Amino acid sequence: MRIAVISDIHGNDLALEAVLADIDAQGIDEIVNLGDHLSGPLNAARTAEILIGRRTAAIRGNHDRYLLTLGPARMGLSDRSAHDELDEHHLHWLAALPATLVYRDALFLCHGTPASDETYWMEALTGDGIVHMARRAEIERFADGIEHPVILCGHTHVQRALRLSGGRLLVNPGSVGCPAYDDDRPVAHKVETGSPDARYAIVERASGDWNVTFRCVGYDHMAASLLAAERGRAEWARALATGFLD
Repeated sequence: MRIAVISDIHGNDLALEAVLADIDAQGIDEIVNLGDHLSGPLNAARTAEILIGRRTAAIRGNHDRYLLTLGPARMGLSDRSAHDELDEHHLHWLAALPATLVYRDALFLCHGTPASDETYWMEALTGDGIVHMARRAEIERFADGIEHPVILCGHTHVQRALRLSGGRLLVNPGSVGCPAYDDDRPVAHKVETGSPDARYAIVERASGDWNVTFRCVGYDHMAASLLAAERGRAEWARALATGFLD
């Protein structure tokens, strides 16, 4: 059994198309999607149409929730940009997505952690905003009560996998469409992957064990960067061009 895991597309239709083509080239016909589908200054409506037309098991992320629950005046720039592009049927599609999901009785899907779509699972922050791997005890605590052999999370855009107690595999597939970002909660910090590639993961069961392979896929990232620049989002343009914010 081979299943592709995608997350954090953020309205980047070109990156999504490249990842879907790579998944097809791998001969994989099952995809799970961990949310944050549309928020960003790129092509939210076209991204939604691609996803609606593609059969995937999907959940919503924190930015999907913002698109559904915040009025436009309260949205951040990326959410507002996406919201202005979307039609009612796109929002209805988002609203039908659950916060968490169990797939094939083996994979537990969440965006951040099982209890919060805004909490980092495998990463933590120092007081001055340095991102680092979280303490093992804290990572394990978030998984209490989840006995599925594979646990999937997104949100941080960082490709990472580790083994929890009992051999459970915890995987973040990285971000399809947003290779760097900054945030001011809980303290100001930056997450930078260092390359513009679109990222996803493949989880595979063989001989009773689950393993993961990470994929980094090149695409026309400069076209996405130029679009962000045209829409006045210089920080997005830099991130899409390089994987760095500076």
